[in-house]
Amino acid sequence: MSKKIIEVSGIRKSYFVGDSELKVLRGIDFSIDEGEIIAIIGASGAGKSTLLHIVGTLDKPTAGNVLYDGQDVFGLSDEGIAKFRNQQIGFVFQFHHLLPEFTAAENVAMPSLITGLRLPETRGRAMDLLAEVGLSDRAEHRPSELSGGEQQRVAVARALINNPKVILADEPSGNLDSTNAEALHRLLLDLCRNHRTTFLIATHNDHLTGLADRVLKIQDGVLVN
Repeated sequence: MSKKIIEVSGIRKSYFVGDSELKVLRGIDFSIDEGEIIAIIGASGAGKSTLLHIVGTLDKPTAGNVLYDGQDVFGLSDEGIAKFRNQQIGFVFQFHHLLPEFTAAENVAMPSLITGLRLPETRGRAMDLLAEVGLSDRAEHRPSELSGGEQQRVAVARALINNPKVILADEPSGNLDSTNAEALHRLLLDLCRNHRTTFLIATHNDHLTGLADRVLKIQDGVLVN
């Protein structure tokens, strides 16, 4: 029997501009099984990124709960949420957010360094992950010396460095041409399968949507069939 790793219930999110309330999410409920690959689709402004940020604990909901293995993450302190996020969740965004002054290997290792490990302690794993994404020979290059596709593969390796249970991705191939985008999609899914990682992705890309186990569509702040 599949194990539910994420349970989202009653998620609402509103923003206030003056006296006006903008309701972005209007009551979202779904669950994800361990190892499942889920795509979230919907028009621009439908709430995909907002939902992803809440599931990833980067933002808090106006109402509702997000449970990881039965634990309500928003019941933790801010410090506890930050620690949980660093250790349990990996992120891949449309923009790679690599630190320009550091090498590819150092960028991959960064989440482990945040936990308190020193670079010599985590460099071996960083190098292994760079090998998995086909960048062993680029480990000492800085982001400015890498192509767009290579930069995004470094970001994927970085997302995996702490052995997260879940990887969340927001339009990860949005800045890549079609050839590099499809290569990145296959890489992401192969890595998630190999590492038994659960994968939740917000995307407009039909190719990536077609590779998912299940598709969730957001329209007007709610999930629709």
